[in-house]
Parts: sequence; structure tokens; C-alpha cells
Amino acid sequence: MRTTITRLAGVGAVTAVLALTVAGVAATATPATARQAPGPASAAARVPYVWDSVAIGGGGFVTAVIPSRSEPNVAYARTDVGGAYRWDGTARRWTPLLDWVAEDQTGLLGIDALAIDPHNAANVWLLAGIAYLNGGRTAILRSSDYGKSFSVVDVTAQFKTHGNGFGRQNGERLSVDPGSNKLLYLGSRRDGLFTSDNSGQTWRRNTALPVTTTPNDVGLNIVLPDPSSVEQGRARRLFVGVSRFGSVGPNLYRSDDAGASFAPVPNAPVDLMPQRASFDGAGNLYVTYAGGAGPHPNKSGSEPVERGQVWKYHVASGAWSDVTPKGWTRPFAGVSVDPRNPQRIVVSTINTFIPQGDAKGDRIFLSNDAGATWTDVIARGYRRDAAGVPWLKGHAIHWAGSVEFDPSDPRAVWVTSGNGVFRTADIDATPATWTFTVAGLEETVPLGFVSLAGQPPVSAIGDYDGFIHDDPARHGRIHQPEIGTTTGLDAAALRPQTMVRVGDTMLLTTDGGKSWTRTPSLQGKRGRVAMSADGATLVHTPQGSSTLYRSADGGKSWLEVKGLAGRDLRAVADPVKPNVFYAYDDKALMVSLDAGASFTARASLPAGGSRLIRPAPGREGDLWAPLKNGGLQRSTNGGASFTPVAGIGYCGAVGFGKAAPGKDYPTVYIWGSVDGVRGIYRSLDGGATWARINDDAHQYGGPGDGHFIVGDMNRFGFVYMSTAGRGIVYGRPVTQ
Repeated sequence: MRTTITRLAGVGAVTAVLALTVAGVAATATPATARQAPGPASAAARVPYVWDSVAIGGGGFVTAVIPSRSEPNVAYARTDVGGAYRWDGTARRWTPLLDWVAEDQTGLLGIDALAIDPHNAANVWLLAGIAYLNGGRTAILRSSDYGKSFSVVDVTAQFKTHGNGFGRQNGERLSVDPGSNKLLYLGSRRDGLFTSDNSGQTWRRNTALPVTTTPNDVGLNIVLPDPSSVEQGRARRLFVGVSRFGSVGPNLYRSDDAGASFAPVPNAPVDLMPQRASFDGAGNLYVTYAGGAGPHPNKSGSEPVERGQVWKYHVASGAWSDVTPKGWTRPFAGVSVDPRNPQRIVVSTINTFIPQGDAKGDRIFLSNDAGATWTDVIARGYRRDAAGVPWLKGHAIHWAGSVEFDPSDPRAVWVTSGNGVFRTADIDATPATWTFTVAGLEETVPLGFVSLAGQPPVSAIGDYDGFIHDDPARHGRIHQPEIGTTTGLDAAALRPQTMVRVGDTMLLTTDGGKSWTRTPSLQGKRGRVAMSADGATLVHTPQGSSTLYRSADGGKSWLEVKGLAGRDLRAVADPVKPNVFYAYDDKALMVSLDAGASFTARASLPAGGSRLIRPAPGREGDLWAPLKNGGLQRSTNGGASFTPVAGIGYCGAVGFGKAAPGKDYPTVYIWGSVDGVRGIYRSLDGGATWARINDDAHQYGGPGDGHFIVGDMNRFGFVYMSTAGRGIVYGRPVTQ
């Protein structure tokens, strides 16, 4: 079966009803399964909500931007863990395309390649999957309406991809034949070259290409049919890039018979790896090279990504010309040719950290004479426009994996970065202004979130510290000083301006985050941290540690916690009693009555649940345990006993928010299933009844590794959820 998922374009359009249609799929050579259509509607009530992303602004690796050459003001972008987006040049913002992805499809937010129909921008294909999620599930996502809806073709049985793997900015490994949008090509990471002759519905292996995989597990990273070779409705000439050094084997192949046979391209550079390639429309192919797949060196050191070149290949004669910018040996990545002028070329470096304004990053080079000479447009004059994103200060354009002329206005150039997308309206200007163009594009990995009465919500974020969110619709205030990835965050329930956050270091605040003080010592980096209700005690689990540590003097000294052992266990504080902490160790509810010095077991609990149990705000000993397939259980006696919450078949996360008007118990929110339908639910009566508040168009792949769902303690109905890479999402009732 093939499931067609139709969703409204645009963020926050949750009030529409999701439509689902199911169509048959022709059998593939290797049978593949697709997501099944949902069953009957849940018996649980529904409350209409508006959903959006908490405004942070970019924050993740945009691996490619691909503008349409057939329609002005349309471009698509792909990311490594945050899905794909469509650019609306009129609205000047990005629209997320994959917020419908369900929890068992989270890996589909990793986009390893993107292809646009060269004659119709409405037709777009994505190669989606992440190796470590959902068993490596891989799919081709097909849309004929600008990504408003997709059909999902599961190809896992034939090949697997890795949208967050090495070489993810290479490409594109997925392409559409310029002669027919029914004919597609795909270079896989491990299983060779594939072809589809029915617009991506089924795929077959092309055995004419002798390469299946490469030592770095990146495989075939470029597949490029030549538009000038189209005969009888298909390209006769096809180039395939291979992510390996020439000493291992050829890294560029050519077919002149529509893929019936392939041969290595003679005299291609042998000691570097191809990154991206572009035809100039005048008989030449430009190829960028680097000393590794990138975007950074691999752990073994075999691909340091520290040098590179740019080459021009004359297709008819087979002659190669080294057109590397003079004096430059850095690795190169992006390349684009002005569609109106074959003499005009732009390229970008990668993994190059040299001065760029107030930070260090990559360089962008422009040639107006087919690569004979180049201008370093960053060195010539550089101006960065943060476009209102305050955290961008001190951050550069880096990991510039793709760079593209805007076909509708070739003065304008797009470039992708490890923190988002930049665009200049005029690359010829001195200085050129590079604008952070991320409105609507949110790609961070949230790792913690706190909301206490009287205080704005606070987050912890991978790579970019975390923020104080005075208004989720406006960019938050980044924590200062910055420490990069912040894995742990907590606040004192009785002193809400007192908080702790931890990454490679640990910091404390007593003024709501206006200032932070580094703790004098730490017994291990990152991990999770809990703060007692009065802020006097810290319990820290360092990343990867089986030992927890306790400090009662602001981090001056630490002692091992007794009675609680297990990798990455997580303590939480009782919100009323400063001397009480709880933890779930996959067997039982563990309790400390001596301010975290020691723990003892109380009630037994099923294994396999979330480590993040939640005490109800303002209530002593009122604990809620999300046990995933074990459902949701509650204790009102400090963990001495637990009772299953009726009707919850699955619960991945639980949290609390401000009580509804006329109610005295906090609103309970869960990511879970009621009557067999998984989604975000809320209860206004302590779990007696539930109402679903999201729909199938707004699933975001579930709460991801952050595993949090947190209600706003100051605004009834507002709720925040982590994702695997789509930032923090939030919902509010449509009546607010």
C-alpha cells in the first residue's frame, strides 16, 4: 500500500482536518512496505489547537538548498535531522514540509537528497532516513503539489540511507532526468545505483555501474544527467560521483548510452573526493573536490577534509582544467553556474575556519571568466545581517556545503551553513550583505525545558545553549555565557529564579537567567542535573556515567550518590520537600529522603519506560511515570505504590501546565495513545478524561531524544514539546 498524506501548507494551520487517501502500488523487485492508513477516529475528544515552532531561528545543519529553475521564488532546502522546507519568495519565509511524520517515522526527518522536476517546481522528491532511527527505515517521499502532500514509498528492503551521516551535504545523489519526470536516478550509500521509470514509485538496481559502496559508507554521492544529451525523452549522458579517493578506485563515472554501460572518466583527480558538480550549459562540467566526504574530519583521521580543488571537465573532448582559486588549497564543496551566463561560477569552501567578521567560517569565491580568475567575496567585503536572530552574534557561515545562484535573479546567491541558510541579494556588491534567511526554518535539538509560575519558560538546546522564551513567537534570549550544547536543565520549584544548567561545564543562576555563575568543580561532563525545591542541592548524572553525584555547596564539592547505580539514570526533585528526590531505574521507583545522598527502592515498575518521571507541580509525592508501552502510571504517596492511568496504552512523555479556569489540578499533557491513537493529549481533571490536541498533520516525529512535553505554568493551554531535530514546537487553543 502507498499512503498519501495531505496536509495544509504553512505553519499553524492545525484547524483543518487531515485527509488521508490510500492507493495501490505496483510491486517492486524487492517488496517494500508503506505506512498504513490510520484506523477509525479515536473516541477521545478533540480540542482544536494552533501549532507552531518556538522561535529560535535556524540552529542546525542545512545540507543543501536547491532553487527551482522553472518557477521564480521557489526553492527547497533539506536538513540532516530537521526535515525539508519550501521557500516562498513572496512571503520571505520557509514552510516546513514534514511535520506530519509520525513517531515510528522519526528518521524520515533526515533528508539525504532532494530532487526537483526541472520543468515543474511542484514535483519534488526526497530521499529520507537516518541509520540509527526506526531500524534504518528509508523512504522516497514524492510530492506533486510543492510538498503539501507526499506519498511514502518504503525502500528499506532495497537500500538504506543516512541523512545525518558523513557526506550528507554532498550531492545530489537523487536526480530527475531532464527528458522525463518519470525517470529518476538514485546513488545509494551501500547498494549501488538505482533507477525508477515511474516517478519513484518503484526502483530497480542498475548493475551496469560496478560500484556498490565505499570504505567511508557514503557510496555514490552525485548522480547528474546531462540536459544537453536528451534524445527521445531521456538523457543519454549520465555522470556518477563516488565518495572515495582514486587510490581506492575511480571516483567519477560516465555513461553515454542512458545508463546501459558506465566507464571511469579518464584523468579525473585521484587523491580527492568529489563533493558537488554543475553543468555550465556550454559543454563543461564543474566539480568540487575535498580530502574527505565531510563536513568535518572522521574519527579515524583517514579523511581530514583539510584540502581540496575545483576542476572543469570539457565533456566533448574529455579534457580537464584545474580552475582552483589561485593560492587556495582548502577543501571545496558547493558549486553553481549562473543559468544566464556560463562564464559566471560560484564555489564555497567547507571545514574552513578563518576570520569572517566576528567569527570564523568558510569562504565563497566568484568567477566571471569560467574559473580563470576568482574573487574571494568574503575577503573583499563582508556584512552579515542576522535578520533579528540575536544568538547569531559570534557565529559564521560554516560547513558551506552548497552554494547556488538564484535562477530568477543571478545577482542573488544562496549558501547553506551548519547553523541555517544565508542569502545575498547582490554578490557583486562591496561589501555583499549575507542575510540569515531562516524565517520559518527551525532545526535545533531540544534537550530540556522548564516552566514555573511567574517566570518565562527556559530551554536547553544542543549546540546553541538554550534560551529564555519571553514569547514563543519571538526569538528568545540565549543563555550567557554560552557553553554550546546544554544537556541538562532544572529549576528550584520553591525559588523559581534559581536554576542550573550543565554541558561541558555547569552554571547556576539566582536571578532567572540574567547572570550565570560557573560551579567551581564538576565530576563529569554533560548528562542530566536535578535541583532540589529550595535550590540548595544538586544531583548530577554525567553523560555515560553509571554513578550519580551530589553537591550541597553549589558545586564546590561532590560526593557519590549511594543506592542508585545505572547508566544515565535521571533524578528529579520533589516540588515541595527539599530533601526528597526520585528516580526510575528501569525496575522500581527509587526515593531519597536525605537530599539525594542515598536512594532506596519503593514500588516496582515495568522496564522500558522513559527516565523522565514527573512530579506534579506544588504537590508532595504526586508522581507520574511515562512507561512507553507500559502506559502511564501515577503515585500519590511518594512512590510507595502506583496505579495505571486508565485508557493510556502508550506514554512517551508527561508534563504539566497551568490549571484550566475553575480547576485546581494542573493540566496534564502527554505524548501517548488513547484508544489506540497516538498523539498529544491533555487532561483537565487529573487524568480521568483526555482530549487530543494535535492532529496527524502535526506530529513532528514525536518528542525525540529530549522526551519532554511541558505545559506553560502561566498561560493555560500552552504546551511545548521536544523533537528529534525540528526544534521546540508549541501549541495553543484556537480560542486564544
